[in-house]
Amino acid sequence: MEEIGTRVWPDRATARAEVFTFLETFYNRRRLRKRKIFGYLTPAETRQRHQHALVA
Repeated sequence: MEEIGTRVWPDRATARAEVFTFLETFYNRRRLRKRKIFGYLTPAETRQRHQHALVA
């Protein structure tokens, strides 16, 4: 995995697309929040539970 800031993209659209992909495939879906208050869930799981609670 590369750190942001160490890579040069050919254009702004490519950079935006790759950052979006990173956020959606790693950050929101696989990264766990390592705090008990979040229930050790990913950000996507936290959002889904919150939305479900609003509907119920």
